[in-house]
Amino acid sequence: MASFNQWVAGARPRTLPAAIAPVVVGTAAAAANRDLEEGTKGAQLGLALLALLVACALQIGVNYSNDYSDGIRGTDEERVGPVRLVGQGLAQPDNVKAMAFAFFGLGAFFGFALVALSQAWILLPIGALAILAAWRYTGGDNPYGYRGLGEVYVFIFFGLVATLGTQFTQIGTVTPVGVLGAVGVGSLASAILVANNLRDIPTDSVTGKTTLAVRLGDARTRRLYVGLFAVAAVCTLIMAWWQPWAPVALLGLLVGWPGVRAVRSGAMGRALIPALGLTGIAELLWAVLLVVPLAR
Repeated sequence: MASFNQWVAGARPRTLPAAIAPVVVGTAAAAANRDLEEGTKGAQLGLALLALLVACALQIGVNYSNDYSDGIRGTDEERVGPVRLVGQGLAQPDNVKAMAFAFFGLGAFFGFALVALSQAWILLPIGALAILAAWRYTGGDNPYGYRGLGEVYVFIFFGLVATLGTQFTQIGTVTPVGVLGAVGVGSLASAILVANNLRDIPTDSVTGKTTLAVRLGDARTRRLYVGLFAVAAVCTLIMAWWQPWAPVALLGLLVGWPGVRAVRSGAMGRALIPALGLTGIAELLWAVLLVVPLAR
């Protein structure tokens, strides 16, 4: 039976910056709207907290879901990286599956509360689709994560939907700054998955998990990772049209430079693990550094 610490490790807390960053950016973009359009609503911290609970619950849920689905398929048996509860035989598969659905349920509960309080009912079916997509990433008969579409899911749901959904619940609309922030967040969140899948190319190729990294191959996957950082940087610079101090957030991306350097240098296996953590930290710091120029 898995210990408490192993269950916590199985939740992969290092991935939580990918859940926190879009809520931070969406809330900052909502605050910026108040400055750009006098008389409009700005950031609402109570709704931001609910959005954060939704995002974190879904992130943990998808982590347990991936652990379960990859574990029963045998694709985690030789994997390098964090604890795999099912793949390493630490927990019963049904218990891990139940934990995944428990967090999906929490996400649905907080999401309904967020929609009801903000009256943003259009987000209800989008939220349901997000939960379904979280499960179908590696779960079900034909998971799209095994067909090279994982990065697309991350970009859409942990980038566009999470960021713009956060902004929309607070001010009832989306703005150009919000869209640029969403694209930046989605790019950096996708970069985390790209680094993860780059590390796992050797094992995924053998077990039949055809991720985007497997499809692209080693060299092009490394270029994609660097390109996603570049997209986030360009979005930050364009924000300066509306918020002149937005490029300050580029300092956050510098935290990820050692990871970029490791990817560019050809690092493999365990040598790529720090790149995952640094990318997540860079995403979160970039988001936090956007708060002051957008919300001031």
